[in-house]
Amino acid sequence: MTVTDSPFLRACRREPVPHTPVWFMRQAGRSLPEYRKAREGIAMLDSCMRPELVTEITLQPVRRHQVDAAVLFSDIVIPLRAIGVDLDIRPGVGPVVARPFRSRADLERLRPLEPDDVKYVSEAVRMLTGELGDTPLIGFAGAPFTLASYLVEGGPSRHHEHTKALMYGDPALWAELLDRLAGITSAFLDVQIEAGASAVQLFDSWVGALSPADYRRAVLPASARVLGAVADRGVPRIHFGVGTGELLGLLAEAGADVVGVDWRVPLDEAARRVGLGRALQGNLDPAVLFAPREAVEAEADRVLKAAAGLPGHVFNLGHGVLPDTDPDALTRLVAYVHERTAR
Repeated sequence: MTVTDSPFLRACRREPVPHTPVWFMRQAGRSLPEYRKAREGIAMLDSCMRPELVTEITLQPVRRHQVDAAVLFSDIVIPLRAIGVDLDIRPGVGPVVARPFRSRADLERLRPLEPDDVKYVSEAVRMLTGELGDTPLIGFAGAPFTLASYLVEGGPSRHHEHTKALMYGDPALWAELLDRLAGITSAFLDVQIEAGASAVQLFDSWVGALSPADYRRAVLPASARVLGAVADRGVPRIHFGVGTGELLGLLAEAGADVVGVDWRVPLDEAARRVGLGRALQGNLDPAVLFAPREAVEAEADRVLKAAAGLPGHVFNLGHGVLPDTDPDALTRLVAYVHERTAR
């Protein structure tokens, strides 16, 4: 089997598969003791800039869980840091921007991303593709809205009040901000594809805070620019956001080949909202993994039943692996889905 014929890529292309492929958002990370050991004493952003360490961390869940795809260990703010934005990732908080973006003058702090800015990412991807064999590597980037939210708020936000104030109060500045971020994100995805990534995922973690009308008017053009920029690269494009049940059709419209679905909408209903011509990814509630094994399997069956008959399903969680998840629960879940869906 080659990477191209892997169950994950076949599912993304809505082709027949030997079993439903499985991978997990944040599968490389805090739930694994080997990850904590590898990162001991190393700051998060620093760890993302060390190709050998990125390679080791990315490979850890593939070795342990036998997932059908690896996902590059990185962070969505890496391209912003690479072009000189003063930010850091604080433990227990997340990305924090030293000087939040609030005016037109702040746009000058967002220059285009050049491949040399993230040479360590290219090196890590090349190292990984050499190690992974026929297992695909997924590259990823943050979508313009979510990156803008971090920049404008100065860090994570529950209500995105400063972000929405800018979006509503100065639509021209907002559009220019998202357009610049779309260029940076497009370049970051292209670097990963050029180095060998077999698929890419665009994370719009916070876009569920918007109404469909606001998304269509103020966000969709920038997301479509990102996905369109890599449309001719021959790799599946996955688009995922949290709390996006009302936006699923628009996520597809932005240009996704695969639409990621969180746990709030059953996959059969998600398929109706997304429409024809797209594969789906998801959507077990990450918290289910804290329940007994029988309950996890019952909920996995519910997801698989909702996906039955859909052309193209990648089993995943409805968001990332939670930090205190038992790694053995993930390993068992991968084996269970493979066994239940073996053709």
